Amino acid sequence: MKHTREIKIGILAAVCIFLLFFGLNFLKGVNIFSPTNSYHGTFVNLHNLEEQAAVYIRGHKVGQVDNIHYDFTRDSAFTVDISINRDIVLPQGTQMALVSDGLLSGMAIELQLPEQSTITNDQLPIAKGSFIPTIYVPGLMESVQGELIAHVDAAIQSVDSLVADLQLQVQGDHLKNTLSNVDRVTSDLTGVSADLKRVVNTRVPTIVNNADKAFANLNEITSDLQKADLAATVARVDTAVDGINTFIADVRSQEGTLGQLIYNKSLYDHIDATVVSADSLLVDLKAHPKRYVQVSVFGKKDK
Repeated sequence: MKHTREIKIGILAAVCIFLLFFGLNFLKGVNIFSPTNSYHGTFVNLHNLEEQAAVYIRGHKVGQVDNIHYDFTRDSAFTVDISINRDIVLPQGTQMALVSDGLLSGMAIELQLPEQSTITNDQLPIAKGSFIPTIYVPGLMESVQGELIAHVDAAIQSVDSLVADLQLQVQGDHLKNTLSNVDRVTSDLTGVSADLKRVVNTRVPTIVNNADKAFANLNEITSDLQKADLAATVARVDTAVDGINTFIADVRSQEGTLGQLIYNKSLYDHIDATVVSADSLLVDLKAHPKRYVQVSVFGKKDK
């Protein structure tokens, strides 16, 4: 009974140590109640891979990075120890890939299984504690940076070529000729501007005055038209048109003389015969005037 207090303190200390150990491993993502298998891999560059980083298989977390050892006397200076669930069997051909774990989450390990991931009878799985071949897979940012640097490099080369061509143009006679042409065109434009100004000062006032006179005459004509008795004129024109229409109607009715003359063929034939007889009479009168007119000074009659 004398040592009861010490025993209680010892038990409490053991429980605290266990809880501390369990809490730390829980925070690290390690389940101390789940058995694991350990594997190893070597890398030349870790690209900021840290301990407790996740281990994935096809995007599913199956373990974590336990320890990172380094030996700078070797080319592959870093040795990475990982632990994964014991129920996972890794077939031959599996690779330990160093990949980016998102844009802001750092790096992670991905176990890339071969296409034929099943284990046959004549093929043994990778033994636990073995070294797995490693590769490095560039992340998205590195790929973008590489492509961006390539584009920037190409753009810089284009700019250099453009600057070189511009220097050649400046050093040669092309720029001088161009400036000379610009000066000549400017001089021509100055002359044209002076001519245009002179025309504006001399001709435009005359044109404006003539336009004013034309508008004044137009106003007078408009005023005269307004004063004219257009209604009476239109009425007289209507009366004349009515008379013409009546005349045309009489002609078409065949009742008047002109209608008879146009539509009566017998009357036309009589008139035509009369005209022919009159013509014959005139011809005979011209040929033998004495037959029709006798003139005697002394009263003697010619036989």
